[in-house]
Amino acid sequence: MTYFDAASSAPPHPVAREAFLAAWEEGWADPARLHREGRRARLLLDAAREGTADLLGCRPDELSFTTSGTRALHTGIAGSLAGRRRVGRRLLVSAVEHSAVLHAAEAHRAAGGTAAEVAPDRTGRTAVADWSTALTPDTALAVLQSANHEVGTEQPVEEVAEVCGTAGVPLLVDAAQSVPWGPVAGRWSLLAASAHKWGGPGGVGLLAVRKGTRFAPPEPHDEREAGRAPGFPSLPAVVAAAASLRAVRADADTEAARLGELVRLVRERVEREVPDCQVVGHPELRLPHVVTFSCLYADGEALLDGLGREGFSVSSGSSCTSSTLTPSHVLRAMGVLSEGNVRVSLPRSTTAAEVERFLTAVPRVVAAVRDRLAGPGGGAAEAGVSAAWARHPGAPETGASDAGPAELAGAAEAAEVEVDALGRRCPIPVIELAKALPGLPVGSVVRVLADDAAARLDIPAWCEMRGQEYLGEEPLAGAGPAGSAYRVRRSR
Repeated sequence: MTYFDAASSAPPHPVAREAFLAAWEEGWADPARLHREGRRARLLLDAAREGTADLLGCRPDELSFTTSGTRALHTGIAGSLAGRRRVGRRLLVSAVEHSAVLHAAEAHRAAGGTAAEVAPDRTGRTAVADWSTALTPDTALAVLQSANHEVGTEQPVEEVAEVCGTAGVPLLVDAAQSVPWGPVAGRWSLLAASAHKWGGPGGVGLLAVRKGTRFAPPEPHDEREAGRAPGFPSLPAVVAAAASLRAVRADADTEAARLGELVRLVRERVEREVPDCQVVGHPELRLPHVVTFSCLYADGEALLDGLGREGFSVSSGSSCTSSTLTPSHVLRAMGVLSEGNVRVSLPRSTTAAEVERFLTAVPRVVAAVRDRLAGPGGGAAEAGVSAAWARHPGAPETGASDAGPAELAGAAEAAEVEVDALGRRCPIPVIELAKALPGLPVGSVVRVLADDAAARLDIPAWCEMRGQEYLGEEPLAGAGPAGSAYRVRRSR
């Protein structure tokens, strides 16, 4: 298998293993003790802290090690909000933050606070002016990732930090994805990261709190880790994290250029060689190793399975790969297509030959999935949707759309045609819409009935891609909370 999911967790760096084993032998004692073994452990911990702080751009006494990046985010948010509770209880985040941040915002609301989101554009990037407008006198904390984990888009952190600094609001930066490539510039106040994102061991998070930032530890006081993380950390894991970060930073510029060229090739070839495919994320301001694309008339779970059979481990933000059956909150906030979504994030060991083999496999896998679903672009496009869907694993037992080909042809003169996709999962509602519209004259309206959460995102995105007019959504009585009617006018 070829592993292309480094944004989730990078393969272990060889330096991390060597450092871990060495520290396991020498650093097993409590570094807070004064005996020989404790002092030896303390020297290892201090060296790891100093080296890591230097790479982050902060002071060693500003850096604490936690048990994960999520823990660092939750502690940083809770501690900063508690430290500034006299200012207010408003938390400001971007709508494309990692789910750990959004979960913290939910908990803050449940505890009586307020939280607001800054929306991105269609590339996933937020505007500095929107942050400036959203900052209010009662804002206690702002949170912004340095680069997005799903689409790779970089955020204007330095400029937002300047705006926040002028307003007197601390900015917490989730730098998990960008730290391996370089320090985060600007007047940020808090920073969080996670070692497994750069090939360090899991179970090590970083939380930096710069001097002058009001911070009240959310848990009972502990003398270790500046009181921000109770107990002493896994010293071998911390040493391995520090050593591997230093190693990846040493060749970060070279690897960024090399992987960036491979990602550029993926972006160009996928859009050119896969019909009805949309590459998402900012084309220039992005991480060098991440590329994400979505394919009409295909579902993400089937694409991941097909690519896995071809020997590639990738990720997806499609709703059909999620236990909640809701599309990625990042893709939803961006307003782009979520169906058939594939995220490719290249580890540092990636070769040009592996990328070429992947690019050869993608068109074949997408066509096979579309064929199985009888969607446009598949070899069985003339078959009925219900027959193909019945062959698809996990398909519902509902029938096909009530509006068959003959009925649609007879309704060509009608002002509005209804397509029933209730009970059908992504991407069937869009497939039904795509099949219905060509049989109607320009100006006709198709009313798609659907209760799959992804339809709310994918039908407008389909209209954007195909140059059709999206007229809006209206609730559908008796079809459950997600049941809606989506109206589309044929424009050409």
